Amino acid sequence: MTEKSLTMPAAKRVGPDDVPPVTVNGVRYEAVHWGRRRGLEQNGGYIAAIDSASGNELWLAKIYTIEYNPKLETDVQDLFIQTMLVADDNKTLKITDEDGREFTLDLATHTVTAH
Repeated sequence: MTEKSLTMPAAKRVGPDDVPPVTVNGVRYEAVHWGRRRGLEQNGGYIAAIDSASGNELWLAKIYTIEYNPKLETDVQDLFIQTMLVADDNKTLKITDEDGREFTLDLATHTVTAH
């Protein structure tokens, strides 16, 4: 056995950077990176709203859909949320994915708008 054969294979894709959660009116909003672990259809592209006092999840919003190519490995196609900021009005979140696409999430209606 060579030294090289004893090493672990390199990861195909490094995990996403942490996105700091934001809190508005007692609700904490978090980017959900590993949606498939939760039984969702994709990794990345979700925001969870969590009651800050109880820690209970209130709702989950899908910000965008990832169109996976079945001929490629899914991990190299995952697309994660990169930034999430509260807008000046405290009523929406401004979200950017790793491809630079921008979205707005209305916190009252959970409606997503792509820009």
